[in-house]
Amino acid sequence: MIAEAGLAALWLAAALACLQLVLAWTAVKDPNNPTGGLVRPVAIVQGGLTLLSFVLLITLFLRSDMSVLLVAANSHSMKPWLYKLAGTWGNHEGSMLLWVSVMSVAGAVVALLERKLDRATHVATLGAQAAISLGFYAFLLFASNPFARLNPAPADGQGLNPLLQDPGLAFHPPTLYLGYVGLSVAFSFAVGALLTRRVDAEFARAMRPWVLGAWVLLTLGITAGSYWAYYELGWGGWWFWDPVENASLMPWLAATALLHSTNVLSARDALRAWTVMLAVLAFAMSMVGTFLVRSGILTSVHAFAVDPERGTFILALLAIYIGGALALFGVRIGTVREGKQFDLMSREAMLVGNNLLLCVILGLVLVGTLYPLLTEMAGVRVSVGPPYFNAVIGPITLALMALMIVGPVTRWRHDEGKVVAKRVWLAGLAALIALIAVLVASWGHIGILPLLGLVIAGAVAVGSLAPLWKRNLLRTPLFTWGMVIAHFGCAVSLAGMAADSAFTHERLAAVRPGETVALGNWALRFQSVSPVAGPNWAAIEGRFIVSRNDRAPRMMRPQARFFPDPPTPTTESALLTRWDGQLYVVLGEQLEDGRWQVRIWWKPFVTYIWFGGALIALGGTLALLGRVGRPWWRQRRLRRLEAPA
Repeated sequence: MIAEAGLAALWLAAALACLQLVLAWTAVKDPNNPTGGLVRPVAIVQGGLTLLSFVLLITLFLRSDMSVLLVAANSHSMKPWLYKLAGTWGNHEGSMLLWVSVMSVAGAVVALLERKLDRATHVATLGAQAAISLGFYAFLLFASNPFARLNPAPADGQGLNPLLQDPGLAFHPPTLYLGYVGLSVAFSFAVGALLTRRVDAEFARAMRPWVLGAWVLLTLGITAGSYWAYYELGWGGWWFWDPVENASLMPWLAATALLHSTNVLSARDALRAWTVMLAVLAFAMSMVGTFLVRSGILTSVHAFAVDPERGTFILALLAIYIGGALALFGVRIGTVREGKQFDLMSREAMLVGNNLLLCVILGLVLVGTLYPLLTEMAGVRVSVGPPYFNAVIGPITLALMALMIVGPVTRWRHDEGKVVAKRVWLAGLAALIALIAVLVASWGHIGILPLLGLVIAGAVAVGSLAPLWKRNLLRTPLFTWGMVIAHFGCAVSLAGMAADSAFTHERLAAVRPGETVALGNWALRFQSVSPVAGPNWAAIEGRFIVSRNDRAPRMMRPQARFFPDPPTPTTESALLTRWDGQLYVVLGEQLEDGRWQVRIWWKPFVTYIWFGGALIALGGTLALLGRVGRPWWRQRRLRRLEAPA
């Protein structure tokens, strides 16, 4: 009965979403209609029912109920409990139920906690959120039922894709979905503000925590997914420009632009129309990513579905939501008053430049992702891979990073170019020092993009600290600290990317036990090969004694694994991390003469990529806490001041 209860809760939630939409629509048409007061409680109950439905699906997976088709197709009774849990969303139907659950719970939070917006805009926002949820409810109930029964029930399930049997599955997809849903809330805020003609600073302040939270979660999800692919797939790379990787990158780029634009609107009442358009664009990119993963047009380890009919359903939702929002934007944008003006030399102008560069990068990624799919429909196969993306997007990204040095030290409204130049002289000095150091260390044998990347990374690292100069650090607002840490994290990540591109060494060898392989100043002695067994896999494990410059040796154990359910061979790389990089070893197949293939990389400073990503997310989290907690601190301070009287 658990599956039937979950399906019933889902149907009830869909009915409440329909009721919420109707009530909100009547309240928007007639602000005096008392039914508008019912929108909040309906949204809260709807969120509770959807969450209950998802919890019941988790229960089915943990209990290994093979009478449910989804469980039988994506789990196995002998799997560790973590993979049973993660298997709930490691598939098409379960991931969509997670999406809808988070979306409805987010709507309930907006209904319960939002107090910045006026009543009409708040109700219109909840109505827009209900409209989005309703489309996904229909998709689940009519095209992707997660609670469908299987009769007769099999003795056991088919198991989870072995490439997904990793702790990363428990973290990576949920954080991305939470980020996508945060952008759906921002989209609903934008639609609500357009419906009530209240695109102003208050609207931006209400939307900003959701945009910031979504951006932090997307940053964490993309960073974790990058590292997961890096160590799991055994290819030695951290980003492959896979179309589904791009599908998560595009919403992040749009969310980054939206975050900066929202800050301008909330702080200086400028960029009103642009902020609304970016909110629509960010959610559109989330929908495009959903379509790519679930349409069947891509073959990828990331892809969940190969059913074109379900892809058509999502494409129809994309057309309805984004097309409707753009039509509303076209009709109502004339009623949005122009925001306050600013000079070309101002922080607002720098943030506009930031937005434009981000949108250019987004457009190039979108074209590079969709172009091969369009040409394949015409019968022509075209490959668009790293050479295109690196050559086209690399220079623009460096320009964006350089702009990051100037923007935070430029004043609002108006500033003087000479004064700004004086504020960034230390960053310029850091760039010069970095240039000399890199040229000396590489003996001039370095590509132009990695060279510029390391130089600009040094400048951004120093320039990111400029907002703290001559300030009382104890009284510096938390969101300022967040900005500084996030920008510093960008410099760290850029340095890691450039160093990995410029200085990575690779060797492919065939060795017998007892032989030694050298790579740079590393020596790897192949000690032995032996079989090992895991909880749900068997493996051949190679053992390498690794030393560097006669230092204490360490043992590395790369594996070639085999999963029986479903039968799949995989590789498990071995990593040895040092402060200046990572040694990466992959064990290949055994040759006819008894030798084993071994692939080895030394990747200088590659870990800075993910450390920088963590710093970016930390900075965003501090900024979020500072923005959300600031009104509370102000009220507390006022109460203290008023207490003696």
